Amino acid sequence: MSWFLLQLAVLGVALAAAVLILISFVAFITATKMPYLHQHEEERFFLNARGQKETLPSIWDSPTKRLSVVVPSYNEEKRLPVMMDEALGYLEERQKQDPTFTYEVIVVDDGSKDQTSKVAFKYCQNYGSDKVRVITLVKNRGKGGAIRMGIFSSRGEKILMADADGATKFPDVEKLEKGLNDLQPWPEQMAIACGSRAHLEKESIAQRSYFRTLLMYGFHFLVWFLCVKGIRDTQCGFKLFTREAASRTFSSLHIERWAFDVELLYIAQFFKIPIAEIAVNWTEIEGSKLVPFWSWLQMGKDLLFIRLRYLTGAWRLEQTKKKN
Repeated sequence: MSWFLLQLAVLGVALAAAVLILISFVAFITATKMPYLHQHEEERFFLNARGQKETLPSIWDSPTKRLSVVVPSYNEEKRLPVMMDEALGYLEERQKQDPTFTYEVIVVDDGSKDQTSKVAFKYCQNYGSDKVRVITLVKNRGKGGAIRMGIFSSRGEKILMADADGATKFPDVEKLEKGLNDLQPWPEQMAIACGSRAHLEKESIAQRSYFRTLLMYGFHFLVWFLCVKGIRDTQCGFKLFTREAASRTFSSLHIERWAFDVELLYIAQFFKIPIAEIAVNWTEIEGSKLVPFWSWLQMGKDLLFIRLRYLTGAWRLEQTKKKN
């Protein structure tokens, strides 16, 4: 009987190894070798407040603003105004108190099927195109791809990514700024401050079903085991980068959909970019694009493929910066 069990165990190990080899092979042959900023001709321009086309700047240019805010938006015509009103109200008040503080808000319409671009453009007309710009993507790229497009067209010394749903209170950007400053001296002027909802975990578990709680814990384990150590909440959409950190990490980014945050932080840790995790105020907003089971399944697959593609050399990170 013990011999039979031993044979079963050996067979199980061999089968698991064969499956892992097969998955690694699939991950390797399906990998995109080099991240590249695909940009349609229409995506090289934005409309100014008068409706005229102007060429977008590049992250490789010298910064001309203190802060850039990149807002990825997909079918957000209803939720976007609440976020924009709060963000612009805060930014305008801060500028009144400190005239040296300059900013821009870049709304990236990720191929929406509703009136997201029109809603965003009204803010451009009200505040001027030096403060609010709208980039309309020809087709949907995914949240990571939309943020990447906005990052690469930004002018800020620091760059904040913020979700269009306004789930995070915008004034909490000051907490991220303090967290970023506390990391100084920054190696090669690179540092990242991640907003975090980890302190709200107990409360959120009480409101979730057992199934969703199980999925959450499973995802957190996979993130820790496969990709990112030391960051409890990788998925909060409120992150602040120095310009240099944004250009370095987003230049190497392959994942453009839900798991892009994890690869982004994996890249940051590879380059030894200091990262601060900062507790922020956060509220659940209706209208999430995540479909619990299938989105978690997709993210789980992405996490495994991220790790395998870097391990097998399908994806490589180089110490020198590359311009797209």
